[in-house]
Amino acid sequence: MASTVDQHPPDLVVIGGGVIGLAVAWRAAESGMRVVVVERGELGRQASHVAAGMLAPVAEASFAERDLLVLGLESAARWPAFARELLDRGGLDPGLRECGTLLVAPDRDQAAALDRELGLRESLGLAVRRLRPSEARRLEPGLAPAINAALDVPGDHAVDPRELVASLVAAAAAAGVTLRPREPVAGLLVENGEAAGVILESGERVAAGAVVAAAGCWSGALEGIPREARVPVRPVKGQILRLRDPSGPGLLTRVVRTEEAYLVPRGDGRYVLGATMEERGFDTTVTAGAVHELLRGAADVLPGIWELELEEAAAGLRPGTPDNAPVLGPSMLRGLHWATGHHRNGILLAPVTADLVVAGIRDGRLPGSAAPFAAKRFTAGVAA
Repeated sequence: MASTVDQHPPDLVVIGGGVIGLAVAWRAAESGMRVVVVERGELGRQASHVAAGMLAPVAEASFAERDLLVLGLESAARWPAFARELLDRGGLDPGLRECGTLLVAPDRDQAAALDRELGLRESLGLAVRRLRPSEARRLEPGLAPAINAALDVPGDHAVDPRELVASLVAAAAAAGVTLRPREPVAGLLVENGEAAGVILESGERVAAGAVVAAAGCWSGALEGIPREARVPVRPVKGQILRLRDPSGPGLLTRVVRTEEAYLVPRGDGRYVLGATMEERGFDTTVTAGAVHELLRGAADVLPGIWELELEEAAAGLRPGTPDNAPVLGPSMLRGLHWATGHHRNGILLAPVTADLVVAGIRDGRLPGSAAPFAAKRFTAGVAA
């Protein structure tokens, strides 16, 4: 017989134990809420486990995503304090590296494209400067002699998502969050037209004052959400490689990005090389073609990559929306809040997402600056 085991139900249930869900849970607990996180597998073992961890609002800026750029810059500015607080609260370093980023062009065509990228960023007032090939190689001696041009983006950094997950788990536990891994959710508990908790596959009902859907690409398909309150979230496959230099660090100190690939140093001789962008549904197979293309694209600008050991090849599923921007805050179903759809920016946007979603739970609405990311842009006018 299904039951609610807690005589004093939590204030909040968070569905999803990745970086976004854990960040929301931690911030909510620190604000005084009683919080439970339910995760169908191990904590942080889905998209968060595969992510490269770039904090790159400037490198990824575009005119088409101005609102997302503003949100990304705001979150990037919060990252240093966010990392320090995690270390202070939970005792584990989240792996933030303030290393900067180089955008590199291996040939003239890509150099021309890089000049256009420079113009865009300068028009937006972003900190970036063009480097001659010799200047780029002085910064990163491992770059190929034949590179054509580069852009220096000093404010775009990186974090190790696996260390970040461990740090968030420790900080959340220290704040009193109840963590329940390996507890798949069967659906949303809805009572009197409001979200009132979740129903687990075991049949247990976990009642709560509010629910946050932070289940990545599975968020939009949660059972029990009325049709008019759903948001469209799809999986976007990304294949990624983890490499190791047996001689230790030194090949690369900054994040290096080209049109074909990016390489993120961890600072200890390990590197993350990614990533494909594939519309393949929920497929997470790793293909030889993707491995080849990633290695080839990176070797064009960093030939020393051929000497690295291949430690891991993996695929993850980013949560994408039709406009590739996140869905944050209250839904059309009272009591249900969204923290999903972050696409390739989940790690970058974790600090600001946590703050905005907790503010939405507390106040019943998002702060005005976050209005472009409200669920109503997808649900307004949807008939039941």
